[in-house]
Amino acid sequence: SVVNDIIMPPIGLLLGGVNFTDLKLIMKAATEVDPAVTWNYGNFLQVTIDFLIIAFAVFMLIKGMNALKRKQEETPASPPEPTKEEKLLTEIRDLLKK
Repeated sequence: SVVNDIIMPPIGLLLGGVNFTDLKLIMKAATEVDPAVTWNYGNFLQVTIDFLIIAFAVFMLIKGMNALKRKQEETPASPPEPTKEEKLLTEIRDLLKK
C-alpha cells in the first residue's frame, strides 16, 4: 500500500506515466480456435523498474537514518558525576597534600 499509494504516484508523474506492462512479443498469432502465444516481457520490465525505484528509496531512507544516528553519537557525552566515595577520596587526597 505504501508503495502503490505513496511512492509510485510522484514517480509516475516524474516519468510521464510510463507503463511497460502492455509490451509483448507475439510468437504465434491468434487463430479462431487458439489464443495468441505471447511473451509478456513488459510486465517483467515494469516490476523490475518498480523494484529498483523502491530499493533506491529505501536505501536513501536508511542512509539518512544512519547519518542522523552517527551525528547523535558524535556529540560528546558529559563525564559522569563522581560518586560519594570518589568525592571523599579526593578530599582526603587534597588534605594529605597540605
